Amino acid sequence: MVHLVHDELRLHADPTRVVVRPFHLAWQASGPDLERVKRLAREIVALDTRTVRAELGVVLRDFADRHWQIEKVFEDRFKQIEPKLGLEALTLKHEMRLLIGAYFCHEYSYAAAAVMNPSVVRHPDQTGLGEGCIRILLSLRAVGEGHISTIAFREGIVTGDRELTLMPQPAFATAAMPGQHREDKPDDVVSLYRQKDSSLSGTVIFPITEAQRNGLEDLRLLEFERDSGKSEWIGTYTAYSGRDIQSELLRTRDFKDFTLTPIKGKAGRNKGMALFPRKIDGQFCMIGRQDGKNLYLLRSDAVDQWEDGELLLEPRFPWELIQIGNCGAPIELDEGWLVLTHGVGAMRKYSIGAVLLDKADPSKVIGRTANPILSAADEDREGYVPNVVYTCGAIRVGDDIFLPYGVADSSVCFAFVAITEILAAMDYPARAAQ
Repeated sequence: MVHLVHDELRLHADPTRVVVRPFHLAWQASGPDLERVKRLAREIVALDTRTVRAELGVVLRDFADRHWQIEKVFEDRFKQIEPKLGLEALTLKHEMRLLIGAYFCHEYSYAAAAVMNPSVVRHPDQTGLGEGCIRILLSLRAVGEGHISTIAFREGIVTGDRELTLMPQPAFATAAMPGQHREDKPDDVVSLYRQKDSSLSGTVIFPITEAQRNGLEDLRLLEFERDSGKSEWIGTYTAYSGRDIQSELLRTRDFKDFTLTPIKGKAGRNKGMALFPRKIDGQFCMIGRQDGKNLYLLRSDAVDQWEDGELLLEPRFPWELIQIGNCGAPIELDEGWLVLTHGVGAMRKYSIGAVLLDKADPSKVIGRTANPILSAADEDREGYVPNVVYTCGAIRVGDDIFLPYGVADSSVCFAFVAITEILAAMDYPARAAQ
């Protein structure tokens, strides 16, 4: 039996976390919708100076204390819509520009419904820490109005004594902003940047493209070792349009600038892909589920191009007979690649297990846990989707695995488990029966 040490901290939905988002033109209105917003703009422009000043005063009193640099947000929004609404020819005063921008914004509570399915990596900044401590960065799937999923972050510190401290969230949350499109990038690659002087713990990444319209789901973030030896943080996630899914990549070297890139090839039409943290034999490697049931090992010469892979694991034990999937990037140990898996059993109950792959040849399965290391039980059963525990990535801290996990698609919990206990629970003799 694997013993997990659970931290008392639990993250819940929080309707007070709000950001300012574009309104009306978020999806590039056209036809009748465009005429409607043009008419709205003309009606605002027709207001007299006194009315503009009074109405802007009301807006600022209502929202200035709730958002970071809100006047700049309104000005930036005005600049976005100005060409589309045919306002370039008008010489508009600053107050008028702000008011127009405000009419085309709205307040959005990005985590009002749920926070779930976390992953964790080493923070880029590891300075000023005590012995055995690691500064961490959590990614979270935050769900708000319309059940739209976004990517949020939390910073914290984990110690070798199994203590977790999360840094307080800043007073203001801010949305990452679209950057200028680079000519050397394909049209479907999106550039984003974090607001200057904003906190990473207060930054939220929203859907940008039509393919992402209904959410960015289940980011599996990892620290990837480049050929140069430097780190790049890469995460696979599912873009959901409301009808179709598409696997995509989030990439950053500093968590100030980001790119969102669709994964090309047959494998990109599936979800739940997890990248290895370094190349193996000169190739990128990925674990994914291509048929809705089994796990596959994929290899590629390009990080954004993935085709069919080779069968790696099939459901074997009762708790995973419906399907198995990965729970984040493989973790490199002396003994091999540790892969956390999720299994779905009777009554659609989700559990988390583990597999050990050969370090030189990850197509070889060394061992796997016959029983889950974590299952939905007691208070962890209740929520928006009951009987689910799920993680998108864990991290090694000393001799332990630090495991953040989602509960019932509603909240996030944290646990520590000794690596030796995970390995001891594995079924080694039956390695041929994958």
